[in-house]
Amino acid sequence: MNNNSFRVAFCGLITAFALALMFATGLIPVGTYAFPCFAGMLLVAVVIEFGARWALAAFAAVSLLSFFLSGDKEAVVYFIAFFGFYPILKSAIERLKSKVLQYVIKYAVFTACIVAAFFVCKFVLMIPDEEFTLFGVYLPWVFLAGAEAFFFLYDLCVSLVVRDYVLKIRGKIFKGKNNF
Repeated sequence: MNNNSFRVAFCGLITAFALALMFATGLIPVGTYAFPCFAGMLLVAVVIEFGARWALAAFAAVSLLSFFLSGDKEAVVYFIAFFGFYPILKSAIERLKSKVLQYVIKYAVFTACIVAAFFVCKFVLMIPDEEFTLFGVYLPWVFLAGAEAFFFLYDLCVSLVVRDYVLKIRGKIFKGKNNF
């Protein structure tokens, strides 16, 4: 089942599901932050089955289409800036032998991407300061600290998605593939 037609169809389905989540960001307010995370996690299956190159193509398709179709551009920025490519990057980072180095790189990439997304949202999308205000106090650094704590959970969730995909879902999609 490694022919290109199957790969294109599989990646197309993952792209469609991820795009549906990105489209829903404009319909459900909390979706601005949650749906880009879930959409990125869908790419795990593509990384596992066909590698980073195919996953990057699916990421590019979701990014481009969600840019034009999603009503919530802030969510699109978060998907493009981090959540869409992180599952692809995670697989490469976790090949490093040092766990400490893995986490240093993961947090450095996350922090750089989230800070860049903040500035894109603030100065390109013109998101008002009220979005980063709590009880009348402008607190982007507090939000960044909260995001850093969230990232630890997100990274753990992506690992759990990988495990569950391999152990529970993969064998149902790909008959005859050995599960761990």
